[in-house]
Amino acid sequence: MGRQTTDLIQNFDVVGGPQMGRDHVPLLRAELDRLDLDGLLIPHEDEYNNEYLPDHNERLMWATGFTGSAGAAIVLRDRAAMFVDGRYTLQVRQQVDGDLFDYARLEDGVAKWLRDNLRKGERVGYDPRLHSVKAVAALTKAAEGAGAALIALDANPIDMAWTDRPAPPKGVVSVQPDDLAGKSHADKRKEIAAAIGHAGADAAMLTAPASIAWLLNLRGADVRCTPLLLGNAIIDAEGRVTLYTDPDKLSNAVRSHLGNQVSITSEQSLDADMKAWSGKSVIVDPTTGSAWHSQVLKEAGATVLAKQDPVALPKAKKTEAELRGTETAHRRDAVPLIRFLHWLDTEAQSGDYDEIDAAVKLETYRHETGSLKDLSFETISGSGPNGAHPHYRVNTATTLPLKPGTLYLVDSGGQYVDGTTDVTRTVPIGTPTQAMREHFTLVLKGHITLATIRFPSGTTGSNLDAFARYPLWQAGLDYDHGTGHGVGAFLGVHEGPQRISKTPNTVALETGMIVSNEPGYYREGEYGIRIENLQYVTEAQDIPGGERPMHGFHTLTLAPLHRDLIDTDMLTEAERDYVDGYHVRVFKEIGPEFDGEVKAWLEAACRPL
Repeated sequence: MGRQTTDLIQNFDVVGGPQMGRDHVPLLRAELDRLDLDGLLIPHEDEYNNEYLPDHNERLMWATGFTGSAGAAIVLRDRAAMFVDGRYTLQVRQQVDGDLFDYARLEDGVAKWLRDNLRKGERVGYDPRLHSVKAVAALTKAAEGAGAALIALDANPIDMAWTDRPAPPKGVVSVQPDDLAGKSHADKRKEIAAAIGHAGADAAMLTAPASIAWLLNLRGADVRCTPLLLGNAIIDAEGRVTLYTDPDKLSNAVRSHLGNQVSITSEQSLDADMKAWSGKSVIVDPTTGSAWHSQVLKEAGATVLAKQDPVALPKAKKTEAELRGTETAHRRDAVPLIRFLHWLDTEAQSGDYDEIDAAVKLETYRHETGSLKDLSFETISGSGPNGAHPHYRVNTATTLPLKPGTLYLVDSGGQYVDGTTDVTRTVPIGTPTQAMREHFTLVLKGHITLATIRFPSGTTGSNLDAFARYPLWQAGLDYDHGTGHGVGAFLGVHEGPQRISKTPNTVALETGMIVSNEPGYYREGEYGIRIENLQYVTEAQDIPGGERPMHGFHTLTLAPLHRDLIDTDMLTEAERDYVDGYHVRVFKEIGPEFDGEVKAWLEAACRPL
């Protein structure tokens, strides 16, 4: 069976892999010898602290062969270590040569490894543009505890060893209309300027491209899956902005949109311009701003205020226009998604298709809407044991057939000009086992709890995380990833500062914040299960007989849950009512988009339990 190949379909070629580390570690070590260094720290992050990197900045993959979205490595003269979290414990063994690298837990921290493994007198380099202030402080303390030293470098040794490095991206920049943003960039700049003044600062350094895109109502095309223009910006307490990016990306129409309160210059000007803030106070986010930004400002005589990016929280609290647009995007996205679920339940049951066929089918359906700008992330399309990798990336070397007797997990999303989607469904191929049904239902119970929970103002995502895990915990089960992440409005599919996870988080869930609801269960070597909807925080309202107003969640995602995987005997009456009510809503809102076979299938999929 021939596969569709088009520029619109994500790439399924093999990338990364053990040979990459075997080829490149010797080149890197030769460069370290030339610089009289004993090692180099290699984070996944680039100069912009993005989740998705342009090929130009895939330094961790170049050095190790690892393609995951989170990780780190250290390469020393005679040893090396690769750090990944629980999502990638299986993937790292497939992609990173175990003879070159020891495997280590990212959750334990790179700093702990340095403290326990560095030798006295060793000099380990790091690129200060790639590490946050907070990270460098912890890493430096750990290295010094081992009698070693961290050395800030002016140039990255990988960049010097990487002879065929791709060119920097030059994506076209577009304007996000005010009717979709909900506020003009003049109003946003005024709001952020007030926050800067309230913090006692003269300016804020914006190092996150998503913050710049939101503030200026711009969208770019420099990285895959997220509409960002790469660059930095400085906004002062009067609301004036200097944007540091490649000026060639900005058309006359974009420049006219920005107006005379936003100046545009190249990134090469940033160093000198930061030095001009001598004697002033500048906010730099210690978790996202790089150590280089703080270092240059301090050396110039500026006072660096370690405070959260002032754009982060306003960006997370969506405007009414952004919520309306996101709901529209989800209703639009539901049509290709339901077409795909119908295909999975009918034609794909034959066993004649594999994970790549399925991912291509779904993306093709999304493109047929005529509105898809990009995927919001590379589709996770996992059959059987591959579904047990929470962040599995299918390629031509790993793809498995959708074989009868297995579970198929698909986690996918789209970028539309009015919103960003992210949804996971688990579907049986053939008849599921009772164990599959029980595990799916435990995940479903946790998902329902998080969808229906009420909570008072000031509640954080880490306060709610255990509710989603409770049914699994009662069965002695768990999952090694967060339960929910923030989502942007035609921006990043993973954004903060809010999240729902075991990891402590001090950011309260506030009205308008979008988060995912995605508990899961993964049986290594057999199957994975995850149910994910996006939902936003509703305004706090009084409950009859209650004493405090309570927030809740409104579900955005509209697609049926697979009935054959639900053990109704394990559900309470309230849980059954929730599933039935959700399915009534799905059919009522999306059913009119279909006719014939697909509509009949959807009606059956949404009938009461």
